[in-house]
Amino acid sequence: MMQHELFAEPREPLAEGAVLLRGFCAREVESLLRELDSVTAPAPFRHMITPGGYRMSVAMTNCGPLGWVSDASGYRYSGTDPVSGAPWPAMPEGFVRLAQAAAAAAGFPAFAPDACLVNRYEPGAKLSLHQDKDEKDFRAPIVSVSLGLPATFLFGGQRRKDPVRRFRLVTGDVVVWGGPARLTYHGVSPLADGEDTLTGRYRINLTFRKAG
Repeated sequence: MMQHELFAEPREPLAEGAVLLRGFCAREVESLLRELDSVTAPAPFRHMITPGGYRMSVAMTNCGPLGWVSDASGYRYSGTDPVSGAPWPAMPEGFVRLAQAAAAAAGFPAFAPDACLVNRYEPGAKLSLHQDKDEKDFRAPIVSVSLGLPATFLFGGQRRKDPVRRFRLVTGDVVVWGGPARLTYHGVSPLADGEDTLTGRYRINLTFRKAG
């Protein structure tokens, strides 16, 4: 049984099909970071290049059967790490349990993620408004876990020009969006400087998806 199953966390609805689960995995942050070491040792963080030739400010890696990659050929999922040529590291068991528990708590039972994107933000790094649409279908939700430094999460609408709301996320918060909200535009404002006792001057974001 995971720690968060013993407590009731505040639920903050964001839209139909989207919810912010505050503190959902706050008691598991240390164990999640320990498990992350098994991912970043064989597949270190790197700054990918966009199809337009820009270096992403967010460093990233992946775990699970599929990993998200970006280069001159475009955005896509791949079963192998383009740096090493090896399969992506296995998704740690604690990651899978957390993703499934958060999805179920948000109303999406039987979530079976096959990709976990791991983003590492340093002060000034950001993620522009975008939709997650490189997956084969959109029936499964997105589960996004915040670890380390706080961040400002941007949550818009189905069109890029729709109004954007801002939510402060702290370590242990989880955001889930699916169903009618699955293609919502979202992003992260430039990360403010700070120091976290476990991650130092970084924010780590785990994003679980059913990509294949």
